[in-house]
Amino acid sequence: MPALRVLMFTSAVALMSACAAQPPHAEPLRHADFAQAEPSAGARAVADWALRSGDAQARPFVLIDKPMARVYVFDAQGRLQGDAPALLGAAQGDRSAPGIGEKPLAQIAKHERTTPAGRFVAEAGRNAKGEDIVWVDYDAAISMHRVRPLKAEERRLQRLASPTPKDNRISYGCINLPAAFFDGEVKPVFASGRAIVYVLPDSEPLQAVLPMVPAPAVADAAKRVRALNR
Repeated sequence: MPALRVLMFTSAVALMSACAAQPPHAEPLRHADFAQAEPSAGARAVADWALRSGDAQARPFVLIDKPMARVYVFDAQGRLQGDAPALLGAAQGDRSAPGIGEKPLAQIAKHERTTPAGRFVAEAGRNAKGEDIVWVDYDAAISMHRVRPLKAEERRLQRLASPTPKDNRISYGCINLPAAFFDGEVKPVFASGRAIVYVLPDSEPLQAVLPMVPAPAVADAAKRVRALNR
């Protein structure tokens, strides 16, 4: 018996030492970590809610701030992995026109060239030309993809590089991104399956398209943005 007690005591000490040697678990973030980025209050509110509610399903997620024409990519812990400017639908509006996904581009009217807002379960895929893209809303033919400077007069690369979001509305509705950002930050999010993409509105109130985000969360984010900008 004494030998058995010594063995048990020795094992317990070894276990306690091993546990003490392990680093403590990091506390989960209360707010999404935007690092050095300066997001809008709406972007903060949606990212915080996605993190705290678990809506992102413990996976990386993407946030598209249409008013600021900017895309943010977060890891599963809510830490910013990268952000970049984006080109968006030429028309203001947060809904897709009925049947828009079945229309040839030449038949899409100017007022129909919107980037829809809301919560989307997105996945990697390919378009009709075989290009690898991310389908945000497959039925409406809305995707994220590398910028395509096909028409020189559209100046898409220059629009992406400009310091203002005012000239970033040029596409038929798809989200055009810098090629390096799409390949390095966006594609890895969808490498192992689907992920959530949140698109902020530019015409309708935030809660009209993302009603699951509570009003207090929006108010709290606005308060924090004001404090940071003092």
